[in-house]
Amino acid sequence: MIIENAGIGDAEEILALQKLAYQSEAAIYNDFTIPPLKQTLDEIEKDFDTQTFLKAVENGRIIGSVRAFLREGTCYVGRLIVHPDFQNRGIGKQLMSRIEAIFSEAQRFEIFTGHKSERNLYLYEKLGYQRFKTVMANEKLTIVFLEKYQR
Repeated sequence: MIIENAGIGDAEEILALQKLAYQSEAAIYNDFTIPPLKQTLDEIEKDFDTQTFLKAVENGRIIGSVRAFLREGTCYVGRLIVHPDFQNRGIGKQLMSRIEAIFSEAQRFEIFTGHKSERNLYLYEKLGYQRFKTVMANEKLTIVFLEKYQR
């Protein structure tokens, strides 16, 4: 497996993977209208203008991705995804490690997930992130924000 920068030419494949990977999240909350499932190709292509995308590739196929951007000393990490067939193999951890290395000048990293997304919360906390805020998105979903400071 190789982790490398993704380009706009990867947008369609990353979007398809995103929609597959977020099915399990949607099922947890019984809400299939969550933003990652509704994002369009045009929208994700625009994200390439303002965010750094990484992809995990195996046998020529994208099996994971993460994106991030830096603002005022904070690196905002988003949409960590791994193909369901490749989960629990450390790919998400490797993607997070690489995105943190790319944004090594950040003083702080921030990521969020849903309150019932126990596997995500476990991973982020294992990587040193700590919960600092919750926001009620709707009656089904509370968003948990986690942060990690550079040492």
